[in-house]
Amino acid sequence: MASLSVPPTLPRASPAVVGAARWRRPGVLVRSRPAAAALGGGDGGMEQHHGDGPRSPVKEKPVVSNIGKSTNILWHNCPIGQSDRQQLLGQKGCVVWITGLSGSGKSTLACALSRELHYRGHLTYVLDGDNLRHGLNRDLSFKAEDRAENIRRVGEVAKLFADAGIICIASLISPYRRDRDACRALLPDSKFIEVFMDFPLKICEARDPKGLYKLARTGKIKGFTGIDDPYEPPENGEIVIKMIDGECPSPKAMAKQVLCYLEENGYLQA
Repeated sequence: MASLSVPPTLPRASPAVVGAARWRRPGVLVRSRPAAAALGGGDGGMEQHHGDGPRSPVKEKPVVSNIGKSTNILWHNCPIGQSDRQQLLGQKGCVVWITGLSGSGKSTLACALSRELHYRGHLTYVLDGDNLRHGLNRDLSFKAEDRAENIRRVGEVAKLFADAGIICIASLISPYRRDRDACRALLPDSKFIEVFMDFPLKICEARDPKGLYKLARTGKIKGFTGIDDPYEPPENGEIVIKMIDGECPSPKAMAKQVLCYLEENGYLQA
């Protein structure tokens, strides 16, 4: 009878190795990341695989863009979109852009419209030109180039409000047609509603709620719209508010005119 061979004595594993093996989860494969990836974030092009399911493909490198003075930026999409927010609010996000001379009643209309919509259960937000110069645009003057930047910033903010499903009411002189058209271009699908306060200069100057016309007439303010700086009225605005039989309409009547437009064009329902 053949004798059995005795296998050589194997070295004993250290207690640390035994403990690690004892607690290792079966069926789990974790590929280590390169040191550079571990330090710098990201997955370094490597994948992690758990269990016996199919392995996920290696992620492609995201495409970054250079826009203006911003470099290496990436647009991130969110699974909740504008239509979801509009369904939640029961309305369509849009921008009601009120333009006209100083004293034409832009802020008055904005507040009246916001109040009427609020009473009807609709969410609004007013972007008032003077209010925004207390914060967002406090670094801008009334020179032509700064006025253009003022309108550009407000247009971008208004676009965000509309994307959130809110009825955004922007109230600014916005004297230059090209700047208003640039804001319109930010909002496709007719979501930019231009409201022109078409009141004569003499009416606006007679009101002069802030006393600015008087200062402009005496030369204490330069570049004042309607006096020594032009105002370019809209050529194809959606709504024109003007005097009726020589009388200025009441704030409620002006708000109703805009409300009718919003209702007829489906903005007050999702």
